[in-house]
Amino acid sequence: MTVYREVLGFRPLELDLHLPSSSGPFPAIVYLHGGGWRRGSRQTTIPASLCSTLASRGFAVAAVDYRLSGEAQFPAQLDDVRAAVDWLQSEVDCARTFLWGESAGAHLALLAALDGGSVDGVVAWYPPTDLLGLDGDVSRETQLLGVSPRDNPALARQASPLSFVREDAPPILLMHGDADDMVPPDQSVRLASALRAVGAPVELDLVPGARHMWADAQDLGAIVDRSVQFLRGLA
Repeated sequence: MTVYREVLGFRPLELDLHLPSSSGPFPAIVYLHGGGWRRGSRQTTIPASLCSTLASRGFAVAAVDYRLSGEAQFPAQLDDVRAAVDWLQSEVDCARTFLWGESAGAHLALLAALDGGSVDGVVAWYPPTDLLGLDGDVSRETQLLGVSPRDNPALARQASPLSFVREDAPPILLMHGDADDMVPPDQSVRLASALRAVGAPVELDLVPGARHMWADAQDLGAIVDRSVQFLRGLA
C-alpha cells in the first residue's frame, strides 16, 4: 500500500503496486475499479487475480483508489486518476503508460485519456460513455454529478467520454458484453463509431452472452488475454 495523493479534507488516497520480477523499464498500467463511482476499492478487481496475472506477464500495475461519489462529486474522481498517472510515471521506470478500467473505472480511464491525458493506450471494459444517453436508473450518475444528467446536460457532457473524441486519441480497446443490462453495449458501440469517424485508433469487441461484470461470459481468461495482447501490441 502506498499513498499517492493527499487532498485536504479527504482520506489519503492509496494504491497497491504490483511489479514484475524482472527489471524495468516496464509497460505500466493504472487499474481503475468499478462500482458505479460509489462503491468498490483497488482490491476489487475482475478477476480477483488480475493484478498478479498482469505483473507475471511483465506489466507494472498500480491498482488505485479514487474518491467515491459519496465523498466528492465529479470531477474529483478524474483529478485523482490523473494524479495516479503522474505518480506512476514519476515513481516507476515506465516504458509506456496505460489505463485499464471496468465500468465506472473504464469511464474514468476513457475520460483521462481523451481529455488531454498523457497515456499510451486504454482498455475499457463495459464503460458508460454518454451520461445523457443512459435510460432507466441514473441514480449512480446523479450522485456522481450532484444533479440528474438531464437537469444539467452541460455537466453531463463534460463527464462523458463521447464528448472528447479526437483524431489523436491514444489507441483504445472497448470490450462489452452484448447482453449487458446495466450499462447498455450501445454505450461502447457509439463511442467506437465516433472515434472511427475521426480516424482515431479503436477496437471494439462485443462478447456474446456476457452481462455486466462479465457475468455469463464463456471464457473470462480469453477476455483478459485479448486485453493483454492489445496492450502488448502497443508496448
